[in-house]
Amino acid sequence: MSDISFEQQVEETLTAIEEALDTAIDESSANLDYENASGVLTVTCEDTDSQVIVSRQVAKSEIWVAARSGGFHCQNKDGNWVCSTTGETLQQLLSRTCSEQSDDDVTLDWTI
Repeated sequence: MSDISFEQQVEETLTAIEEALDTAIDESSANLDYENASGVLTVTCEDTDSQVIVSRQVAKSEIWVAARSGGFHCQNKDGNWVCSTTGETLQQLLSRTCSEQSDDDVTLDWTI
């Protein structure tokens, strides 16, 4: 995958995650906030004073997720970002880690 194609896919994915977070914040009682700065999306779980961080890794063409439960590397497989460790899609991974860290049920769903 070219760097340009990767960057475009990541930007679309980060925008979709932000929109999914807006919906999740409105529909759940989870006390979440987020900020996207220079391609690093930081989701703050305010009740537990913790963060889930989503970042791009251009050299590896991956999206990395850092959470209390560990560091995860997601690769694009047939249009879906999939965690190389757990086999979860990025949506499943972020839903799980945000739920774990916010002590609330958080479901993130998006399409690109």
